[in-house]
Amino acid sequence: MDLFDAMGTDDAGIPDGAGGPLAARMRPRTLDEVVGQGHLLAEGSPLRRLAEASGGAPSSVFLWGPPGTGKTTFAYLIARAGNRHFEEVSAVSAGVKELRAVVSAARQRLATSGRETVLFVDEVHRFNRAQQDALLPAVENGWVTLVAATTENPSFTVVSPLLSRSLLVTLKGLAEEDIRTIVARALEDERGFAGRLSIAADALDNLVRIAGRDGRRSLTLLEAAAEGARTRGETTIELADVAKASDGATVRYDRAGDQHYDVVSAFIKSIRGSDVDAAMHYLARMLSAGEDPRFIARRLMISAAEDVGMADPSALQTATAAAQSVALVGMPEARIILAEAVVHLATAPKSNRAYMAVNAAMSDVAAGKAGPVPEALRDTHYASAKDLGHGEGYKYAHDFPGAVAPMKFMPEGLEGVRYYNPSDRGYESQITSWLARIRKALEEDS
Repeated sequence: MDLFDAMGTDDAGIPDGAGGPLAARMRPRTLDEVVGQGHLLAEGSPLRRLAEASGGAPSSVFLWGPPGTGKTTFAYLIARAGNRHFEEVSAVSAGVKELRAVVSAARQRLATSGRETVLFVDEVHRFNRAQQDALLPAVENGWVTLVAATTENPSFTVVSPLLSRSLLVTLKGLAEEDIRTIVARALEDERGFAGRLSIAADALDNLVRIAGRDGRRSLTLLEAAAEGARTRGETTIELADVAKASDGATVRYDRAGDQHYDVVSAFIKSIRGSDVDAAMHYLARMLSAGEDPRFIARRLMISAAEDVGMADPSALQTATAAAQSVALVGMPEARIILAEAVVHLATAPKSNRAYMAVNAAMSDVAAGKAGPVPEALRDTHYASAKDLGHGEGYKYAHDFPGAVAPMKFMPEGLEGVRYYNPSDRGYESQITSWLARIRKALEEDS
């Protein structure tokens, strides 16, 4: 049988995997066959109750997780539970008209036969607001049990009314041992290779690495590698077969979703933590995935100010110069400029005291601690300002030693507040003694 013949469906309309690719044929038929996701399958858990048709009325659910972790499998298992009818649409191609037709049919089916419908929406994050709104009445009234799969954080991509009426289930990438279990099952199971093939240890190690915690990808690679062994007339899949099946691990990174935020977060935190090698890894990961180098440069400017701060004021100069250079040069040479900035920031002494100072000041303002500006500091550049007392008592700083005038600058109620407290790192350590002299002079108000 051609592995890529059209797949059949069962009585509920669920694809049965027969005649399809290995990943489809090996899809778990029961919860006991599911590999990984143990944190979701404990007895009495919401997902298990849903997949076993127990625990009252079915609830719609959003399945959020990386590719190849079982989102489609859970949709099929939920549909099979309780003999529910299954409908599947792809957010890539379905419009509002198609959604309304599916919902109308489900509503009629429920009214005439009492049979529930599971509506599986793959890649739901690709639906626009109008399409998501079209699902809302069906979910709210229980006309369908929505099972929506997404690789993107629903908090960013799904309208809140729809999300609030559904369970949110987070799937995790599969562990190495999970991938090995999936491969071993495919080699032995009748739906797979039924014991006719084996795989060399080094080939299996490489396949697990390339699969990248993605169960479906592991089976796709296994099937392609098996074809290589068959072509050679061998029954053992060798390392060369796996190497030919893939040109290497793909970079899992979506510029519009949570993977984007995760990698950027790791990048900035590595710079903050002074791990230059980790920071360089995440820089390479972003650039390899096609991230806009101008975005990376902007993040470096923020990091220079927030995390390096006054411990090395030249870091912001480097980051700013890098941003300007990247805009002028572009890729691929921009990678060199960004790498230089990353090295500077990651290896620089760190201080967040300026960042903490402005946050503390803004907190006071938000709390209403914003008394009137002292008369001496008010604007005097209009006719009646002097009559109002503006500028009275002002002391011109350059008339005093060190250009520090002994007077009050803080508004009433905040006298003596200290927002900025320099660290003892880098250049900022030199500020400490000078700032102490400044503050002492300011307090000598006369």
